[in-house]
Amino acid sequence: MLKHMIMWQLKDEFSEEEKREIKKEMKKGLEGLAGQIPGLLEIHVQIEGLETSNVDALLDSAFTDKEALAVYASHPKHVEVADSKIRPFTKTRMCMDYEG
Repeated sequence: MLKHMIMWQLKDEFSEEEKREIKKEMKKGLEGLAGQIPGLLEIHVQIEGLETSNVDALLDSAFTDKEALAVYASHPKHVEVADSKIRPFTKTRMCMDYEG
């Protein structure tokens, strides 16, 4: 199994209310990919970090293998979510992929 984790910070220009709505849409869009992409085993988005957090959202996902992650990365449904609900709103993205 391959784990794929991403952490994002939202752009500073958004108000706290706007950030709450953006994070809800990120979660809805990404978790909506469950069962839609071959090899995607699990997908969860955490948007309720404690005040000690320095990121706004965390993606925790699992894939059958590296090939399944590659399929996910270029899958039209994932690209649509990324292009409409994530990329326009984020200023930083950190990723860690590992076998586990």
